[in-house]
Amino acid sequence: MIARDFMVGLESGTHGVLHAVGSSDRARAAAFAAEYGAPHAGTYEEVLDRADVDAVYVATVHTTHTDVATRALRAGKAVLCEKPMAVTAGGTESVLAVAAEEARPFVEAYKYRFTPMFRALRDVIGGGEIGQVTGFTGSFGFPAPSRTGRLFDPAVAGGAIWDVGCYPVSFAVGVAAAGGAPLGTARVSDVSAQLTLGVDATADATLTLGDYTARVRTAIVAERSTAVEITGTDGSILLPDGWGGRATSTTHAEIRTGTGVRTLEVPSVNPMGAEAEAVSLALAAGRLEAPEMPWRESRVITALLEDWHEQARAAGTEL
Repeated sequence: MIARDFMVGLESGTHGVLHAVGSSDRARAAAFAAEYGAPHAGTYEEVLDRADVDAVYVATVHTTHTDVATRALRAGKAVLCEKPMAVTAGGTESVLAVAAEEARPFVEAYKYRFTPMFRALRDVIGGGEIGQVTGFTGSFGFPAPSRTGRLFDPAVAGGAIWDVGCYPVSFAVGVAAAGGAPLGTARVSDVSAQLTLGVDATADATLTLGDYTARVRTAIVAERSTAVEITGTDGSILLPDGWGGRATSTTHAEIRTGTGVRTLEVPSVNPMGAEAEAVSLALAAGRLEAPEMPWRESRVITALLEDWHEQARAAGTEL
């Protein structure tokens, strides 16, 4: 349960505490609150009506993110919303419009974005050490223990693309942005997929943004490499593990240029704690966005994921 991972992260930070738990099931909310020491629990509406709640973490199923986040923003709360923030580009636009109208921070929770490694990569790419960024390869896949539940339910946006394919896509977009690629030109091609029980079990695609090309892969029925490689006109960056662990972030990368190979080493943090801190800091500073996860990138990510998903459903073969 991702909310439990989030609690480990929240407890590692300095700017936030768990004050209330909301759920569609009162008993479940009360049990979670008791487990983690929250003084209040209730329905979503009861939690959102509380004046002593400043920010909300949304960890519901994918298809409810848009609705729950919108309700939280309308209630005057800052929002940290699990990825993907929406399963349509229109849903993303709607949430961000409400955040702007209500002047409340909204942050999409791609946890690796809030780590020392991703900040360092942006600096390396932006500084031109590997020249103009031209390519990216990344994947995220795992074998689900059973073919039941939300992962294999198309009614709640099950499948690999929305659940974990969003990781390499969002990473690729972040790299593109750091390298100055034209985000508005993003498109999806070369899609292949295997389908089962009405969802994409595996999927591959190419993303193109100007002269920058990313190859992304995902699966919920098989392991995929955790390595991420970024190529440029003057060198490359290799992360043996692009994603880190549940409570730790990646610390090591290799930068290869014409002058040799250097190792990039950064501290590890709890990435979910870091994303919670980012929301608190945005709220304190009166900012609507976290610099780690700009709204313009959330827009591009959702549009690419929606297109990839639609093409996978059309082109996929049965597993």
